[in-house]
Amino acid sequence: MLKKSILSILVLILFASISNAQADRWQQRIDYKIKAALDVTTNIMKGTEEIVYTNNSPDTLRKVYFHMYWNAFQPNSSMDIRSRELGKNLLNFRRGAITASNATMLGQEASQDWDRRVRDRIQKLTPTEIGYQRISQILINGKAQKLIEHETILEVQLTQAIAPKTSIKMNLQFEAQVPVQIRRSGRDNAQGIRYSMSQWYPKMVEYDYQGWNANAYIAREFHGVWGNYDVTLSLDKSYMVAATGVLQNPNAVADKFGNLSWNFTGKNIHDFMWAADNKYKHLSKEVRKGLTLHVYFKEKNASSDSAWANILWAAEKVLPYMEKKYGAYPYPQYSFIQGGDGGMEYGMGTLLQGPGLGTAIHEWMHTWYQHILGTNESLFPWMDEGFTSYAEDDITYWYNNNYATLSPYINEKEKAKLKAEIETAKTQLPAIQFGNYAGYLTLAKSGIEEPMSTHSDHYNYNYSYSSAAYTKGATFLGLLGYVVTDSVRDAILLNYYNTWKFKHPNANDFTRVAEKTSGIQLQWLKEYWVNSTKTIDYGLNNIEVNANNANAIISIQRNGKFPMPIEVLVTYKDGTSELHYIPLDLMLGAKPAEGSVKRMMHTEWQWVAPSYTFETSKPLSALKSIEIDPSQRMPDINRSNNKLEIPN
Repeated sequence: MLKKSILSILVLILFASISNAQADRWQQRIDYKIKAALDVTTNIMKGTEEIVYTNNSPDTLRKVYFHMYWNAFQPNSSMDIRSRELGKNLLNFRRGAITASNATMLGQEASQDWDRRVRDRIQKLTPTEIGYQRISQILINGKAQKLIEHETILEVQLTQAIAPKTSIKMNLQFEAQVPVQIRRSGRDNAQGIRYSMSQWYPKMVEYDYQGWNANAYIAREFHGVWGNYDVTLSLDKSYMVAATGVLQNPNAVADKFGNLSWNFTGKNIHDFMWAADNKYKHLSKEVRKGLTLHVYFKEKNASSDSAWANILWAAEKVLPYMEKKYGAYPYPQYSFIQGGDGGMEYGMGTLLQGPGLGTAIHEWMHTWYQHILGTNESLFPWMDEGFTSYAEDDITYWYNNNYATLSPYINEKEKAKLKAEIETAKTQLPAIQFGNYAGYLTLAKSGIEEPMSTHSDHYNYNYSYSSAAYTKGATFLGLLGYVVTDSVRDAILLNYYNTWKFKHPNANDFTRVAEKTSGIQLQWLKEYWVNSTKTIDYGLNNIEVNANNANAIISIQRNGKFPMPIEVLVTYKDGTSELHYIPLDLMLGAKPAEGSVKRMMHTEWQWVAPSYTFETSKPLSALKSIEIDPSQRMPDINRSNNKLEIPN
């Protein structure tokens, strides 16, 4: 008995260690000390980096890699060629691949699958307009390392290998030319912001459990090494600098050459962005002890300036809700900075082309889904953009219903319009996520959908990538709420945050948190939704009468290839209702009851069976209506056969 007990204990300990191993997965660390000087007349930047790189992996590293992003902004680069090739794709609007409203967003040549910001612009850049990054040397212990350039990736063959659990110091010198603003980074954007400085420094490539993530930059996503940044930027004193770090020398004075140095630090982040303009206006507010919010923008007119001020006002209001739903904001500051070509996120700040509040909330939420929960965006863009899009709509809905019309920065006409939009949103199903579901359903019916497991750089269509990453990714969390209940889904998101914050989780890591929180098996859901393009389609098949007691017997047909648990709302002529719940056998469990309608539990639906029948509690003559999935959280591609009204 003693031996058996000891064995059992050992097994439990082993199981616990395996369970915890996921969240303890090793990660590399890096400390950057960067000094860079920008000549605002030539747009040339020269700088140095002192890097301390810690190899926490079990592997000996004999080479390392750097990202040299700005090399993409040159004629005939991979980014240039890829953009022009995707632009040759024609989207067939007559078949309904894109709605008229979406087509407008794509620009004048709506039938072409352009990234409207990039298009064919790179091939037209002149030598003074291109971007480049060059490293003249990298020294380790005074020895120069061999450098091999692969366009936007620099390979460094080390003279001294980096053993497991050791650190190495590297010193490098670099020169860069700031490209004309095309995508994410550059100078002189459409709103006249002088510098939007993202992806501006030689950045070490992440080495993780999948090896080196040395993906060439062709306009998609990023993956970085956690660490600390100490960045000093020197440029003309007439410029104001905004950054994703905390300013350390607010009282600095210009040198004899008329240049001012700005020193920022950022701790426990995996990227650093800054912007500069000689006409920035700066707003800030300490919203609580240890947290200051900033807004930097170029004054334009009363309406635009009020919209920028509204971002600061609204951000303070939504922060408690964001933290309650998605986890604590851990950094000492956040900056909303005008610049770039849309919205682009970084650990403590974002570049925003304009003062749209929805975009501002979206980019701030990226602090959670990408910069705290640092998924590899190239492999799991839907966990980054999709989760963020879901949270954006959730937070915006909450804000609109609680604070939006109280803002001192919007006029009465805008308030009236907003009130109408709020009332419309209350009638749309699925609640809050109506837009994301509509986007996904358009994609599912387009004929060009690709699995969400596709590498972000390798989608055949820009449209397929963006719709999969944003709308299908967001719809996943709505669907998860349907499968496990919304309240359990919310608990999953918090547990996911607390388990994987400041780490690099993948799709399976999220699924395991979801399973542990819900007590339901969910690998099937991930496999169908992420790794396939199979669609959900259920319909009412037949209504019969039980010969023994005259109760109605309802038959449901699975028309699609995606199996699901099913809810059917049966409403009777006497005003009563009952919700019939049919778990899916793949779940090995059932979700708790939700809502006030009486729930009737049925036996599991075998996923291999195409149809299912169940009995109601009253006869056919008592029925008023039958509806599959009344909450519409299940993204059924054909809802025309989901509801039946029984004639009197």
